[in-house]
Amino acid sequence: MRVAAYIALFSNAFAGQSASAQIGAVFASVAGEKSPGLAVLVQRNGEIVFEQSYGLRELRTPDARITVGTNFRLASFTKQFTAMATMLLVRDGKLRYDESLTDVFPDFPAYGRRITIRNLLTHTSGLPDYEELMDRVEKTQGPTWSATHQISDQEVLGLLKRETHGKFEPGTSWAYSNSGYVVLGLIDAKAAGEPFPRLLHDRIFHPLRMTRSIAYVNGVNKVPERAYGYSKQGEAFVETDQSSTSATLGDGGVYSNLTDLATWDKALASHTLLTAQEMSAALEPVKLSGGVEPRWPTAPGDDNLNPGQPVSYGFGWFLDSYRGRPRMWHSGTTMGFRTVIERFTGDKLTVIVLCNRSDLNATELALRAADAALGAP
Repeated sequence: MRVAAYIALFSNAFAGQSASAQIGAVFASVAGEKSPGLAVLVQRNGEIVFEQSYGLRELRTPDARITVGTNFRLASFTKQFTAMATMLLVRDGKLRYDESLTDVFPDFPAYGRRITIRNLLTHTSGLPDYEELMDRVEKTQGPTWSATHQISDQEVLGLLKRETHGKFEPGTSWAYSNSGYVVLGLIDAKAAGEPFPRLLHDRIFHPLRMTRSIAYVNGVNKVPERAYGYSKQGEAFVETDQSSTSATLGDGGVYSNLTDLATWDKALASHTLLTAQEMSAALEPVKLSGGVEPRWPTAPGDDNLNPGQPVSYGFGWFLDSYRGRPRMWHSGTTMGFRTVIERFTGDKLTVIVLCNRSDLNATELALRAADAALGAP
């Protein structure tokens, strides 16, 4: 028995080393020491299998190396935090999933009467896309917003209030909606009686000791060990950190790092903030009216990953399978950042990739790392 136990222990250790080496090989040639880079975490059963950082968080300082504590703009990865804040407020009795937009904002136009908080969480609200509304304004009024004069959450709400109808009747179709999550952030703040960044701190980041994660507001708080975003132009990298929409919060305003996100993953696995029953609503794929399975819109677009294909989404999470393995995941894309979290719930495996350069495909890299960790071909 002792010999068998030793052989099993040795075999497991060797397999772990092999997986770690294979994961490392995925990222070894991706980023150079003097270029923007990325940070990678592979965690299984709450234990770190692989954790590494590559490259520079900003190019103005030669020794500004990315570390496990470097904060990246998460972009749409943020949506799971907005959804969690909403769920906590529902649990506390301060919100209801069937509450309508006009219940919260009485001056919202009549088309908001049929849009519920559940619709906002699941991208079935039909709210117009605020970037399209910005384009419409600028076509008639000229340049209005820029990287230095960014649209605010309240301005997004104002644009939506100028509309008379949505893109479709709530619950009858599915369309990825940054507008919906900006509005959710505002709803959460109103229900909690405090600004959205403070709400995330008080209800999520502080209780979990995610000490360096923040919802960033320029001039109000500061991002510690901040990574700046870059895009490649020819052979050179150009800073592309901010855009006209970088100030909105609920849809993409959180900055975080590997250390804090490892804690977040463990909290999800152990149901630290919500019980399994309370969390179950987030993990139930939305169905349209009549029980119809939703699909991505057919028209190509920046936020349309798989035009015309079926989509499975809960509250702030995509819910599907990869190589037959159940997973919950979300990616983020904005200017010079690419991010993703892949949680393979049946395997208790999580892969997180945070990039501060737009030429990398964080999702592809994460899935290659998952293949290595799971021994997939």
